[in-house]
Amino acid sequence: MKKTYKIDVDCANCANKMEDAAKNTAGVKDATVNFMTLKMSVEFEEGQDAKAVMQEVLKNCKKVEDDCEIFL
Repeated sequence: MKKTYKIDVDCANCANKMEDAAKNTAGVKDATVNFMTLKMSVEFEEGQDAKAVMQEVLKNCKKVEDDCEIFL
């Protein structure tokens, strides 16, 4: 399953950090962040609860960029 989320991030470098943090979250098969459109696309591994996984993605993104936001 793939979902797209609106994000708020200040710079392209921070967006790259968010993408890496999302990709390294358990339950995420792949993730891409588009700084120009301020969107994050996340593909979840089979059988994962998207809401629970996205809570972890947000936590991991806050570790690398504490003022970022993902609108879940």
